[in-house]
Amino acid sequence: MNKRSARRAPAGRSTTKPAASNPFAFIAAALLSAGSVAGIYLLFVRTTVGQLVGEGALREAELNETRISSGLQDFLDLLPLISAVLAAAFILFVTLARRRWTAAGIAVAAAIGANLTTQVLKEVLQRPELGVQTLGSNSLPSGHATLAASSAAAVFLVVSPRWRPLAAALGGSYAVVAGAATLINLWHRPADVMVAFLVVGTWTAIAGWVIMRVGTVWNVWSGFGEHWAASRVWPAGTAAVGLVIGLIAVLFVLVSTPTLSTPATSERLPLLYWAGLAMIISSGYVLTSLGTLLFARAARIRR
Repeated sequence: MNKRSARRAPAGRSTTKPAASNPFAFIAAALLSAGSVAGIYLLFVRTTVGQLVGEGALREAELNETRISSGLQDFLDLLPLISAVLAAAFILFVTLARRRWTAAGIAVAAAIGANLTTQVLKEVLQRPELGVQTLGSNSLPSGHATLAASSAAAVFLVVSPRWRPLAAALGGSYAVVAGAATLINLWHRPADVMVAFLVVGTWTAIAGWVIMRVGTVWNVWSGFGEHWAASRVWPAGTAAVGLVIGLIAVLFVLVSTPTLSTPATSERLPLLYWAGLAMIISSGYVLTSLGTLLFARAARIRR
């Protein structure tokens, strides 16, 4: 046996780099998400312009109600049940089939933590009176958006690295649809949904590092491209959609600035409404892409 053969790993094993050996990326992601929650609250709730943008989106949504609204109303009514059943069924399957008991427990705990955080923030955060005609009570963050996003994140946490890019794209899309539905049905302002996504992102980053450390056996892959579900198309596609739609949101808000304080009318283009939808879509997909890349880099690589 030559030296090269002697250095090879035993059959059935592969040399790897440690999974999530450095917690910095996960800690940074959690802090960035939490900081963004504070930033969005200060911008869209504590400033006059921010309140005008949110209320403008709601008023224009009310003036532009369509038939799709009734369908989304039914979807929102069933959302808690749909999210719980889908997440529970998938996590139970993975737990029983792959024996990922610890990961499942951590993922469920993170989902519960995200939803409890949302309810606490609703009570703690105040919406000051700034001369904008608005509901007096605070509606930030959105409970329905948190529930949808946290359910998708729980599934994302327990699947193997090769399936995470696909799971992120599908789960992110589910969360985006749920979040957009709350605006279309006049339940929440755009900022409420964006903060909900960020609350879930904070908990997912914290739980993710723990899962990557305890799930050392199954958090291993060969990198992007080893499987169709692990294609780079998923994070690249969600990032592209998020960034393009985000630019559209900024453009629509800038164009609407001269009329922010003017009551919405049916004759005026509903730019703030479309801007609000664009904010929700953009934030959901950008976070989806960043989360995919974060976990992809932390997973162990086969050598």
